[in-house]
Amino acid sequence: MTQTYRIALIPGDGIGPEVIDEAVRVLNRVAELDDRIAFEFTTFPWGCEYYLKHGEMMPEDGMETLKGFDAILLGAVGYPGVPDHISLRGLLLRIRHDFDEYVNLRPVKLLKGAPCPLKDAKVGDIDMIFIRENSEGEYAGSGAWLYPDTDQEVVIQNGVFSRKGCERIIRYAYELARKEKKSLTSVSKGNALNYSMVFWDQIFKEVGKDYPDVETYSLLVDAASMFMVKKPERFGVVVTSNLFGDILTDLGAAIAGGMGLAASANLNPEKKFPSMFEPIHGSAPDIAGKGIANPLASIWAASQLLDFLGYEEWGTKIVDAIEALLGDKASLTPDLGGTASTSDCGKALASLLK
Repeated sequence: MTQTYRIALIPGDGIGPEVIDEAVRVLNRVAELDDRIAFEFTTFPWGCEYYLKHGEMMPEDGMETLKGFDAILLGAVGYPGVPDHISLRGLLLRIRHDFDEYVNLRPVKLLKGAPCPLKDAKVGDIDMIFIRENSEGEYAGSGAWLYPDTDQEVVIQNGVFSRKGCERIIRYAYELARKEKKSLTSVSKGNALNYSMVFWDQIFKEVGKDYPDVETYSLLVDAASMFMVKKPERFGVVVTSNLFGDILTDLGAAIAGGMGLAASANLNPEKKFPSMFEPIHGSAPDIAGKGIANPLASIWAASQLLDFLGYEEWGTKIVDAIEALLGDKASLTPDLGGTASTSDCGKALASLLK
């Protein structure tokens, strides 16, 4: 029996439409090969161009429209002329928050053939899964701007850490570490952030009592940054707050092949709302329309979508195909040392799926 999944496409800005096309190509290829799966795609033209025409990143009823889909594929957000805090909060962060996509899951894995700036790192040394709290913390948007344009001007940015929010993300990370048989490292800054991060550390220990079989470590964020470069092999699953997770996963992308190979899943594990999958690179307006954007991060995000829908064997096959493609420079885009176009790269990868 074939299960049809409704997927909302938000290609977004810059190179977003180009890379999303290749993710769709690969998903359609999977559907051709597996009669259990079918996809129905609907595209929404939301983003910065939409904002410049309508004064909003998505229509007022946009969230209600998206609610009926099984998942969302997002291309990229951001374009000159629209401030980043408007483009981010009006679309990406709004979807994450309103759909309670509280798990941000980002693989940091060095594939064979991927470029790595660490001279002694080998395939297998860099194989981490970051679990970033995605719904509150430093990105809660809570604060105040007082006495603007005076010499008494004060800006307050609040970090919001709830027991519910911390417990559920930390428990998710423990469960994943147990499933994957990996160690779990909590990253915080409890020595300086004497409320939020002390609270985080406390809950990490409390939840850990239910998982005596999981090997755990706790690191300050500055030490974690250093060890990611000097000893990346020490990390398995990593759980951390919204801000620290954002920063550390970009560092992770840099040591595991660059932004062109970095994918992200924004999950509502209970499936009360659709989850969203995206490459984490920017919109790259300088190369938009040239047909040279790297689609592999977008395709990796599509593999995460399949994982979440329960087709982990296809998720694995896609990542294996990415790794195989990295050995064939003729099928890679210029950022990875090849000469292929965006579409040729996507076609080559799809052809590897059997």
